[in-house]
Amino acid sequence: MNDKKSDNLDELLRRAEEDAEYRDEEDWRDKKLVEDYEEVIDEDRLMPEFYDTSNLSSYEDSDIQVLEGMEAVRKRPGMYIGDTHSRGLHHLIYEIVANSIDEALAGRCDEIWVTINPDESIRVEDNGVGIPVGIHPQVGIPTVEVVHTVLHAGGKFGGGAYSVSGGIHGVGASVVNALSEWMTVEVHRDGEIHSIAFARGVTTSPLTVTGKTDKSGTITVFKPDAEIFDDTTIDFDLMINRYREMAFLNSEVKINLTDLRKEEPVTKVLHYEGGIVSFVEYLNKHKTVLHKVPIYISAKQNDVFVEVSIQYNESYAESVYSYANNIATVEGGTHLTGFRAALTKTINDYGRKYNFIKANEKNLQGEDVREGMGAIISIKMSEPQFEGQTKTKLGNAEVRTIVESVMNDKLASYMEENPQTARVILDKCLSASRARDAARKARDLTRRKTALDSNALPGKLADCQSKDPALSELFIVEGDSAGGTAKGGRERKYQAILPLWGKMLNVEKARVDRVYDNEKLLPIVLALGAGIGSDFDLEKLRYHKVILMADADVDGAHIRTLLLTFFFRYMRPLIEAGHVYIAVPPLYRVYQGNQSFYAYEEDDVEKIKAENNWEDPKIQRFKGLGEMNADQLWDTTMNPETRQLRQVHVSDAQSSDEVFTLLMGDKVEPRRDFIRENARYATVDS
Repeated sequence: MNDKKSDNLDELLRRAEEDAEYRDEEDWRDKKLVEDYEEVIDEDRLMPEFYDTSNLSSYEDSDIQVLEGMEAVRKRPGMYIGDTHSRGLHHLIYEIVANSIDEALAGRCDEIWVTINPDESIRVEDNGVGIPVGIHPQVGIPTVEVVHTVLHAGGKFGGGAYSVSGGIHGVGASVVNALSEWMTVEVHRDGEIHSIAFARGVTTSPLTVTGKTDKSGTITVFKPDAEIFDDTTIDFDLMINRYREMAFLNSEVKINLTDLRKEEPVTKVLHYEGGIVSFVEYLNKHKTVLHKVPIYISAKQNDVFVEVSIQYNESYAESVYSYANNIATVEGGTHLTGFRAALTKTINDYGRKYNFIKANEKNLQGEDVREGMGAIISIKMSEPQFEGQTKTKLGNAEVRTIVESVMNDKLASYMEENPQTARVILDKCLSASRARDAARKARDLTRRKTALDSNALPGKLADCQSKDPALSELFIVEGDSAGGTAKGGRERKYQAILPLWGKMLNVEKARVDRVYDNEKLLPIVLALGAGIGSDFDLEKLRYHKVILMADADVDGAHIRTLLLTFFFRYMRPLIEAGHVYIAVPPLYRVYQGNQSFYAYEEDDVEKIKAENNWEDPKIQRFKGLGEMNADQLWDTTMNPETRQLRQVHVSDAQSSDEVFTLLMGDKVEPRRDFIRENARYATVDS
């Protein structure tokens, strides 16, 4: 048996505070662990180890630190850009580009150039009027310097320069400056070129006139600071996805993206005259649409401009994305609430009026009218209220009423004027309603079983002893054989095992009633304990690490993709909260004599040989998890101290939606094209 005891006192203290069942010596791996346990709960020995009593009286005025300006940003960058990983890195680019987009919204700019230089620095240029360069009346230094060195300084606080803007906090350019190794700004304005330079938020070269010009606009070049970010490599594909959105939402703007890091520069021009109508068509490009021409609604009320485009397709998933002043409001907000309420009401009213919904039938529910719908909601207004600097939810209460009013009026008129499309939409919604009723019956049956059965967990689940979700892990394992090995190798105090067997349902091609009644998916739902679909409640989740553990081959990759599709469509908060992980099992065991190492990628074998000066070691190839014994599986894939886990993120919901539709949807041709184009990038461990 493996010795998996922990010498870490924090871990032992946690165990000491758990249920009384842990005091039973039979629950411990060996006698020594019991001795450690008793030692930890000895308060006399514990006090000096855990409490520093040397400075209990030291709490003076001088202990309070005041961080000002750029120093505060560099000390706590996550407060301003979300994190210091890929998301935060790309947020820097977004902040500078957003300033150029605001110029476009003000009618002063129609083209933007964004370039990744070979040294990973970024160049952003626009043809707006240029940031003002005169002396600021309040601060006494050039305005362009104020914008880049003073937090909460900008032209978006009611001065009249911008009636609509995404950057309402005035910290964008200054934060980017603070988190950059260096930055240069070149302003073309009034026939002159004005240049200024900074380093980590501090002005290093004052504003000077460096030449004459016949154009206008601002050119910003900056290099993200490696002292702040763990990796400063820019993802060009991620930029394409983000600025494609910008181009769709602002049909008058052309965005030119260029990557100069490769031998042959790559350029992508993004410009869509159709605006959000083109956006919806793009969302549905891999789906079979029910009406060829998308619905388009627009109106302006009380200085709020509302744009909506809708197109239904044959799928069962809802793809609705909302924006406020070009900001992707991934958590929704009042504009999305107003849209949903009006959509449900208008379709029900039309269905009642023309007898699609009989007098003795219940109204359609929101999920019925949104099944298979692709939609974009975009609002633009002067004073948006967002939650936080990264702006993920709109809070303006009046916007709900405005969007609801516009939708009720315009959508009702559209359906009256386009009865054929209206009939197609009602048929789709009624079909969804019938499926939802069937799903409800299956769900209610599951709930009754849960209420009546003292052991509501699935029979194949080997649960862990811990009842604390924050400490508990669930391994979803491919196959009974691998599941048995995992049960033998796990640390049962906090690791649960759920083996899966047989062919998994592809939920992308299945209606909701089939999903709720599926014998392969139901054990996962019961094990997680948080519900499914609209009933999913993250607070009830039984494990905060849900780890997909499958073989490192094509079949294993397929199982993972099917599970991720299920989570994305029916338990998306699980992924968004960062609870889903992919285990990385080794491909090889390389050993000679008493020494043994594991290789997780093909190249690792040669590295192991070189590092140990081995010429002809023995190599064991693992074709599946079941080929490892329990000790090996623990050491390589399950032990928190040695394993490799890949956390699953949804950095771009719209892009993720597209990928799942492409890979798992009904259309074969787009998938075949994707495989042909990307097969050369495939790796053994997928």
